[in-house]
Amino acid sequence: MTDPYFDFTGKVVLVTGGATGIGRAVSLAFARQGAVVVIGDIDERSSETVHLIEKEGGRGLFVPTDVTRAAEVARLVATTVDTFGDLHIAFNNAGVFVPPAPLAEQSEEDFDKAIAVDLKGVFLSLKYEIAHMASAGGGAIINTASIAGLIGDPDMAPYVAAKHGVIGLTKAAAVDYAKAGIRVNALAPGLTRTAMTQPWLDDPVKREIVMAGPQMGRAADPEEIVGMVLYLASSAASFTTGGVFAVDGGQTAH
Repeated sequence: MTDPYFDFTGKVVLVTGGATGIGRAVSLAFARQGAVVVIGDIDERSSETVHLIEKEGGRGLFVPTDVTRAAEVARLVATTVDTFGDLHIAFNNAGVFVPPAPLAEQSEEDFDKAIAVDLKGVFLSLKYEIAHMASAGGGAIINTASIAGLIGDPDMAPYVAAKHGVIGLTKAAAVDYAKAGIRVNALAPGLTRTAMTQPWLDDPVKREIVMAGPQMGRAADPEEIVGMVLYLASSAASFTTGGVFAVDGGQTAH
């Protein structure tokens, strides 16, 4: 992209869940557009993402972070600001799937895990990111929800509940901080080919089920999600907050 709207030179971007998949693709895209990228994740493959950023001449930093722990998220934000001087953009993307099963067969432990990572992790990230941005004059935050935050997917009740919650948190934060110059939006990807979804795509039975959703008849590549994130982070979206943006191959249009 050469449009000045998408020039992030001088911007500091925080990405949670940047080790693989959408998080890695977005991290590389921001770096290619001139941003410094800090990755918070428990997955050591985040070091590979930083290596890829630096290999292309960008600047990156991996801060091992469990997004379910307030002290670690607070440290992540503080390290970002202390190291690079500010925090302009955050992409709260860390998330997990739990084993699929009808609701009554789901374990309490798996429900708690989905809520802890997929919902509480976004809450804690918002809490500490906003605390800095509010004092620094504003910023842009994009939370990864899912089309499972817009519709009900079979055998995924904990994940569906968490992602509906992410959309609620996004709207609440947008309302609370609009006048502080902080824009908060939600990304709702459809089926995307990542490490988490690859087992579904490799299983003939599950593949037939999940491929019935996208009207384009295929899964997205992570790079196909990047454009919406960059748009929402950019000045081109300066009047956009509290929205939910599906990138789903037409699934929720059906």
